[in-house]
Amino acid sequence: MNIPVMMAEQPPSLEATALLNEVSLLPHMLNGDSVQQVILVQVNPGETFTIRTEDGHIQCIQGPAHVPMMSPNGSMPPIFVPPGYMSQVVEENGVRKVVVLPHSAEFHPSMAPPPPHVPHYMHHHPAMLHHHHHHVYPPVQGSGELPPHFIHQHPPPHIYTEQEALAHGRNSLIHRDERTMKMQEHLRKRLKDRQLGGVPNNKLNSPPPSPHRSYSPGVQNGYGKGHLMSAMPTGPIKPKHAGRMRSTPPAEGQTADSETDMKRILELLSNVAKPTVSEIQARSAVLSWSLPLTLQNGEKNGDHTAPSLCYEIAVSNNGRNGVFKSVYLGEETTFTLPDLKPATDYHVRVSVTCSSVKGPVSEAASFTTECSEPDPPAPPRLLNRTKNSITLQWKAPNDNGSKITNFLLEYDEGKQSAFKECYYGHAKQYKVVRLSPSTKYAFRIAAENDIGMSAFSEAVIYHTAGSSPPAPAPPRLAGVGVTWLTLEWSSPSGASGEETLTYILEMEEESLGYGFKPKHNGEELSCTLKNLQRSTSYKFRVFACNTEGRSSPSEVVEYSTSPDKPGAPGKPSIKGRSHTRCMKIVWDPPKDNGGAEVTKYVLEMSESLKGSKWDMAYSGSAREHLCDNLSPGSWYRLRVYCISCGGQSQVSEVLSVRTAAVPPGPCQPPHLAGRAKPREIPLRWAAPAMDGGAPVTEYTVEMSEADQGSRRQLYQGPETDCTASNLLPGQTYCFWVKAANQAGYGPFSDTWEASTAPGSPEQCGAPQLSVRAATCVLVSWESPACNGAEVSEYRLEWGGTKGCMQLVYSGPAPSYEVKGLVPSTAYYCRVQALNIAGAGLFGEVAMVTTPAAVPAAVSVLEVLEEDSLPAPLPSLSTCLAVQWQEPCCHGADIIGYNIDFGERQPLSVGRSTSCVLENLQPDTTYRIRVQAVNGVGAGPFSHSLKTKTRPLPPEPPHLECAVFGHQSLKLKWGEGPSKHQLTSSTQYCLQIEDKNGRFVCIYSGPCHTYKVQRLSESTAFHFRIQAHNDAGEGPFSHVYTFTTTKSPPAQLKAPKVQQREDNLCEVSWEPLQPMRGDSVVYTLHLLSGKDIDQVYKGPETSFLFRNVQPSCEYRFRVCAGRQYQDSGVTQELWGPYSPSVAFAVQRQEQDPLGATGPAGGEQAVVRGSTMTDEQLTLLLLVGFAVVAILFAVVIQYFVIK
Repeated sequence: MNIPVMMAEQPPSLEATALLNEVSLLPHMLNGDSVQQVILVQVNPGETFTIRTEDGHIQCIQGPAHVPMMSPNGSMPPIFVPPGYMSQVVEENGVRKVVVLPHSAEFHPSMAPPPPHVPHYMHHHPAMLHHHHHHVYPPVQGSGELPPHFIHQHPPPHIYTEQEALAHGRNSLIHRDERTMKMQEHLRKRLKDRQLGGVPNNKLNSPPPSPHRSYSPGVQNGYGKGHLMSAMPTGPIKPKHAGRMRSTPPAEGQTADSETDMKRILELLSNVAKPTVSEIQARSAVLSWSLPLTLQNGEKNGDHTAPSLCYEIAVSNNGRNGVFKSVYLGEETTFTLPDLKPATDYHVRVSVTCSSVKGPVSEAASFTTECSEPDPPAPPRLLNRTKNSITLQWKAPNDNGSKITNFLLEYDEGKQSAFKECYYGHAKQYKVVRLSPSTKYAFRIAAENDIGMSAFSEAVIYHTAGSSPPAPAPPRLAGVGVTWLTLEWSSPSGASGEETLTYILEMEEESLGYGFKPKHNGEELSCTLKNLQRSTSYKFRVFACNTEGRSSPSEVVEYSTSPDKPGAPGKPSIKGRSHTRCMKIVWDPPKDNGGAEVTKYVLEMSESLKGSKWDMAYSGSAREHLCDNLSPGSWYRLRVYCISCGGQSQVSEVLSVRTAAVPPGPCQPPHLAGRAKPREIPLRWAAPAMDGGAPVTEYTVEMSEADQGSRRQLYQGPETDCTASNLLPGQTYCFWVKAANQAGYGPFSDTWEASTAPGSPEQCGAPQLSVRAATCVLVSWESPACNGAEVSEYRLEWGGTKGCMQLVYSGPAPSYEVKGLVPSTAYYCRVQALNIAGAGLFGEVAMVTTPAAVPAAVSVLEVLEEDSLPAPLPSLSTCLAVQWQEPCCHGADIIGYNIDFGERQPLSVGRSTSCVLENLQPDTTYRIRVQAVNGVGAGPFSHSLKTKTRPLPPEPPHLECAVFGHQSLKLKWGEGPSKHQLTSSTQYCLQIEDKNGRFVCIYSGPCHTYKVQRLSESTAFHFRIQAHNDAGEGPFSHVYTFTTTKSPPAQLKAPKVQQREDNLCEVSWEPLQPMRGDSVVYTLHLLSGKDIDQVYKGPETSFLFRNVQPSCEYRFRVCAGRQYQDSGVTQELWGPYSPSVAFAVQRQEQDPLGATGPAGGEQAVVRGSTMTDEQLTLLLLVGFAVVAILFAVVIQYFVIK
């Protein structure tokens, strides 16, 4: 039978080809049993595979991929292929694959050959098929692991919406659609009317002429030949283009040929005989059929061009007019029908398809299958059971054409071993007796007719009835906890080991009053009860149950949960007040005793506020304890915990307590903290050895002038040192110290004596001053009180201001003479006395003023530079400007200055502090010094200032023109860059006269040459030059005049050569405009090897060159010249030569028609020479652009990325 392959719906404007070939069928195809199968579709790289999912969506799968297609009823899912291709099912190693191949190797030129295991197929004609709505099977997830096979495929094809193909399924029949048969008959009738009536076939978008369904060649019984061949008629038929769209109108000649082909094919398929049935069995039969009579006659007549035919077998088991199901589609003429029903009437008929045209069906052949043994019956059902019997009932199965005569019932005797017959007869009910109570038995049944015994049904298990179990033993306590109990029990005595028992455990809590409640139900022999109350008694009993009921309860037992550990006791506290060496501690019992009485309390003590060391101070049932033998003023930590039968509690909160303190003990006597001073004694002492259990917070120090004198408090505070001040030098004093804490003061220490040091002298009086000269003063003073020690030294301080005096004398003398003073200046002084104890205070300050004197020497003298002068000097070579700073006048105003600068008499000037010395010698060294004069007299000269006058500025050099050009002039001056000049500092300034008659600088530097560019041709220019060095700028030279030359003509482009006659050619070149009124002439040169001949000179821009020889090469170049008048004589200035051009005349052979070239059989060939400057520049620019682009690409790829 053939199984149609369903196709997804697409827009009607698309075109599709045949979908899938037949696939082999396995058994269980006709009886309705179906097994799912998976088919893999291979998709090549760059190709698209289109399927339709169950929800109606179109899914496109891109290659490379293997798409698994699952069929729920054994049919092949639809496969869409492009025009010009066909799909084939190939089986390898038990796995079926769908391979898409072209119809012929010439269909796609760029396509590689198909895989070697898949042969080529010929294209068959497309057909318009009826539209059906079918479900498309979804792809299977996690599909197979087949090796890749490359299937060449076009881009996604156009698909018809009304087309289906038939494929051979594996497990079941696919019903033939009646609507399809009616549509085929309707199309066949329309084709017949068109052939008889002559309806034109050239309408646009006309469907293909065949009204039949298109089938692919088949596979015989699931193992086909694997070839697709076009069904061709006996006569020649013109092939159609495989890729033609539906909307393309066919040509008239093709339409006529197609109508002729259809007529011949219908005549070919009209004489098919009905099939022959042989080897009829109960579940299979062999069909065979023969070729149509026309084809048989053609083979007998030796016609070897018979086309390939495709046969379709349809079967019906509902009579001749019933629905026929297609079960086979292929080229073979024999077929075995599998999976038939026994004793059933069947009708078969055959139809032939050729060239996509299906002929009419043949006459139906009838046959009846043989009878067989019955089908396996259903398992027997249980009607009733007792302790020793089981009653069963069953139904008769299908007898398959022969009446059932007996039934065979078997059981395993309750031993789970081999089955044994317990009943054989025609009844459908039986009671099995003499069975054991509460036992499991297995039963099965089979039916028998005249043909034979059927297979046994599936085995079924039933149990016999029994009695309820005896009461079990009471449960035992296996484990106990605060909130849980674990109980276990044993099976009741006398219970069968094979019987399955369940147990029910019940519990009663008397405080609730609810009675026994079930807590466990199962086959286990133990149970743990959780979430119970602590230290609570519970009652338990257990039941045993089987299928017959439950037993009597066991004896009631009572078990209690364990008590919990008690809570922490209250925080300890002190009863009464804390003493210095004892305290009484009390605490409260815990709020939760855990369900049991507290039997003992444990008090722990730690002698420090930190650390983890705890010592047990008390253990007993009392809740108070007296702690003794403690240290005064010490900290202690206390905590308590309790113990009961439930365990030990957590410790309580920690109590930190301190014992009472006592006053501290006596301190050690104080001692000297440093060196005693005349009026101070520093004291220091240590803390007492015993602080009384509390830190010392205060000290008190007392003193007196003698041991028996009255005491007075010197210091009170927390420090351990102090200073006794305001004492008398050289006296003895007594000191005592005591300490105090929170309990009070302790006793005084022993007496300690100390003496003060001697004192410094008293303050001196104001010294007496006597002026000896303008720069000398005598100072004297009196000795002050020594204050217990002799004065050993005096110190004299002297200064110009009262607040800033310097030490000028130190010694035992009572007077001192101060020298080197400044005249007419006020001075201040004071005196200090010293002894072994130190220095006394300075005395009063005395003041004295010295008389006036001659001025002081000038300290600052300098030469003024040119840029710092208010007005320029007449000459830097003969003049010097000096400046000095006014010195001290020493009490009398300065009235003038004397300047000494050589052998001459000093130059006297007024009060001015600057002067210009004139009429000096150039490049000469002078020593200059200055003297100030006031009313007292002339002061000393200043230090000598050594300076030198500048040399005279340089003279301008001679200027000349070294090179004349039409746009530039190279000027030269001086003697050239000699070795001496290279090291000199001489600079030159070259100036040119502009259009306004002004000279502007065009060069400034040390060089001796300069090239003036961008000048106009044949124009006079005026220049002058100036030299300058460190001495200054020299004068300008006289004006020099230089004239530029005339510019030569520009370079011409390569001339053009054109052939005029046989031995005549014309050479032309581009003209130039007259240059500033001067005419332009041209000269044309002929180059022959190393020889250069001038063939033309004149103002024309073309020249006719004669005597041109065939097969000879000529090279020409041209040069432009400028003619101008110079002193009445005509001069010529020639420019550069143009690039040369090559010219040759080649003889041309006459063609067969006698035609010659334009030059009588000769052809002129002109070849250019080297590239021009513009071409070379363009080439360089292009090369530079290419290199820049390459560099940019390299930087982008290697640096940026």
